[in-house]
Amino acid sequence: MAARKGRPAVGSSLGAARGSSFGAGATGDRAAGPGADRAGTAGRARGAGRASRPVPDFTRPALAPGLIAAIVLLACVAFLDAPAFVAVRWVVTVLALIVLVFALRGRAWWALVVTAAIAVCWNPLVTVPIPGQVWAALQFVAAALFVVMGLAVKVPRTTDTPAAR
Repeated sequence: MAARKGRPAVGSSLGAARGSSFGAGATGDRAAGPGADRAGTAGRARGAGRASRPVPDFTRPALAPGLIAAIVLLACVAFLDAPAFVAVRWVVTVLALIVLVFALRGRAWWALVVTAAIAVCWNPLVTVPIPGQVWAALQFVAAALFVVMGLAVKVPRTTDTPAAR
């Protein structure tokens, strides 16, 4: 995109702040019309609130894989007797192991035990013989546990930057 004379490029997200010379044209005129002064101050008003909020001491990295696993478990209850359920087992096992690593980093020992049990039960290589009705109920229980673990596992935020290798 080519920049216009004295202004940001057309379609650019850089707005003209009121009172600055950045948004002024070559003749120094300001944008006139309804909402002209709001265009430059809206971004600053939204950004000011973020800068004043304190950064939490923890993150919830297990939330995304936990929610994805819960969605897969709930969506694939119909595949219990189908050959496609092997793929569901792989996905659930991998996501359980990912959540297990985050539980280990967050020192949530109860979540470690739960995710290890889920990884063993949904393991596609060495299958655990569980009847169909129990298996369907376990799908819902595991989905709820994944959501709870995603919300409960908190990994402390580190201020140290890791050394480059």
